Amino acid sequence: MKTLIEHQRLRELWRRHRTIIVGLTAAVLTSLAATGWADSLYIITGTDDDTAIVLDHEQAEAPDLSSQLVYVSNGSRGYDVMLNEGVSVVIHHEGARMATQSRRESVSTLLNRLQLTPSPFEMVNVDLSNDGVELTVASDLSYYQQVFEMDSYDTVRVENPEMPEGEEKVVQEGVSGLRTAIYEVVWSNGKEISRQFVQELNSTAVDRIVEYGTAREEEPEPLPEETTSVTEPSSGGTASESHRNTAASGSRSGILRTSENADGSGTLYLKDGTELNYSGVRNMTATAYTAGHGGVGTRTASGTRVHVGTVAVDRKVIPLGTRMFIVAEGGIVYGLAVAEDTGVRGNKVDLYYDTYNQCIQFGRRSCTVYILE
Repeated sequence: MKTLIEHQRLRELWRRHRTIIVGLTAAVLTSLAATGWADSLYIITGTDDDTAIVLDHEQAEAPDLSSQLVYVSNGSRGYDVMLNEGVSVVIHHEGARMATQSRRESVSTLLNRLQLTPSPFEMVNVDLSNDGVELTVASDLSYYQQVFEMDSYDTVRVENPEMPEGEEKVVQEGVSGLRTAIYEVVWSNGKEISRQFVQELNSTAVDRIVEYGTAREEEPEPLPEETTSVTEPSSGGTASESHRNTAASGSRSGILRTSENADGSGTLYLKDGTELNYSGVRNMTATAYTAGHGGVGTRTASGTRVHVGTVAVDRKVIPLGTRMFIVAEGGIVYGLAVAEDTGVRGNKVDLYYDTYNQCIQFGRRSCTVYILE
């Protein structure tokens, strides 16, 4: 009889409190789901020294992150990034943008609070470069990282018109040093897949300078009876030279005039009769690069082979595959080009040339970039 009464009391307790018990169970499951974020890979960028901090569950110690916005906690399963109270947070995920205020909570707790459910291969980029925190949750992340590394010296050849042709001399020995460089780093599915040099901020290396002679001995004038008449080509060169010049000019033809629409688009009318429609115009800074110098290979970030007309861009400014027509300061027409490579940062383009001397002569110039349709 007592046993029957006890069973009835238990059933009554379950009926009255099952809602509370189910709620507690759901809370525990949510908490367990949040702890799974400790296994995620965090990439913290925008710190004072412009170096990226990569956190994963295999690291032994949590780094000392001196910031008033976030700090790193090291749990039994990995890491989580903790946000202080009242921090402005912007979240990017699957093309959507959300904004909120933190509640002195971890990033994983905040994401769960917003009912944001990422895939198992997605990572979290915590950007501290602005006043608040910007979170990007994605399976593919890219960022810029400043590093210090050994830098070997370059050899610079300088023409000396007073030295006989064929002679050379070293006027300054080269010295290797230390440089501060910026790299573009790309991660995919929790693994670093590429690291490409973008620019050198400074270097203590000293160039090796070699002078080479270009002076030629004067040839004796031919005797009058040996003088022969030469007919000058009517076009200023031989037929083969004229053909090469025409082929070389091609897309390098200058602009005859432009027609601009109210929305910034327009048409370029080139001197060779070509018409090009463009969707917009950018004023940018141009530099030059070539294979075999500064760690540049023969393949671009797009997988194509480098050639004149290849342009390196910041993909966040100009997407890869963009067709352009470029005119640089000083009347230099680079002409038709395609954004096929990366390795620059910001409002810049790096133009490919065949030789190092061409790059030196080009230097750094302002340029006008017409974005073609």
